[in-house]
Amino acid sequence: MTTTASTTVAPGPLAGIRVVELGGIGPGPFAGMLLADQGAEVIRIDRPAEAGTASKHPILHRGRRSVTLDLKDPTGVEAVLAIIDTADALVEGFRPGVAERLGLGPQTCLARNPQLIYGRMTGWGQDGPLAQAPGHDINYIAVAGALGALGGADENPPVPLNLFGDMGGGGMLLALGITTALVRAQRTGEGQVVDAAMTDGTAVQLALIHGLLAIGRWEDARGVNLFDGGAPFYRTYRTSDGAHMAVGSVEPQFYAVLLDVLGLADDPLFAQQHNRDAWPAMSAHLDEVFGRRTRAEWTAAFDGTQSCVTPVYGLTEAATHPHNVARGTYYTENGLLQPAPAPRFQGTPAATPRPAPVVGAHTVEVLTEVGLHTDVVNALAPKA
Repeated sequence: MTTTASTTVAPGPLAGIRVVELGGIGPGPFAGMLLADQGAEVIRIDRPAEAGTASKHPILHRGRRSVTLDLKDPTGVEAVLAIIDTADALVEGFRPGVAERLGLGPQTCLARNPQLIYGRMTGWGQDGPLAQAPGHDINYIAVAGALGALGGADENPPVPLNLFGDMGGGGMLLALGITTALVRAQRTGEGQVVDAAMTDGTAVQLALIHGLLAIGRWEDARGVNLFDGGAPFYRTYRTSDGAHMAVGSVEPQFYAVLLDVLGLADDPLFAQQHNRDAWPAMSAHLDEVFGRRTRAEWTAAFDGTQSCVTPVYGLTEAATHPHNVARGTYYTENGLLQPAPAPRFQGTPAATPRPAPVVGAHTVEVLTEVGLHTDVVNALAPKA
């Protein structure tokens, strides 16, 4: 739908799209951040108790306007519905049924705003035997099959931050669902509900692995496959200074360069790259070789060699890599190092995101915009 005129419209492919984000943590705010980064006007509904405080998630909450309203107060709910009436999309991350009990469920919202895209973010989905169960990223990716595929054969599965479930399988999936549904809504005038579950999103990310499994090129076991650390030419190695190098020399031409730089071109152990029986011995020998030099020395040795071998960087160090610097992959705003918006659009480039707002800073502004009476606005305004 056409949104109310706003003074906060930013450049980007989603300029002119208004999104309401009903609080939440983790994947929901990440979806909101992705949409805001690309120019959408995202209005976050926060709790009145937090009014006047700085955001607890200053990067995930960037690019927003913040309104504080009590979702357990009928007057607050009516105010939220008035904002939703002007929106193109909504993001909510409650357990199934909670939004309905608050009077903010999809049936209510779509009856008032038929073009609305109602985005629902959960771990288990809106139905199924676990729909009401608590959980976190680690639980969702465990049940979806991703966690059990990670790590060495004799190790406990490692915790891969919260990338598979919360971010990739959750927030990014929801952002895709919302933008996809927006395209249809603009063509047909019909909104709909987007059910984004982190279990589903994690499973989708395993498409390549399931494909390899189906054709016999992957074993349903950890640490014995091409991309799970089993292959000596696709894993990490510790250097003499306690740092690491990442080796991804899969193709034969890159594998040949790897062996040449390491001085192993004539070693018969490495003559058959894909001899899985030899992989453990090859990995053990490469562990010893990489342990002879520092990361800086190996980085210099592989620089410009077309080998797919790179140093492993930490979070802050990565921002200093010349490639990331040249592309502006990271930037610093108010002392906060953070990733720049992605992907990049040549025709409608995104602006540098505005910093996360003080909680509730835009309550009066937004409620006035959507046409609420002055007395109601004043009653709902954050109290000093």
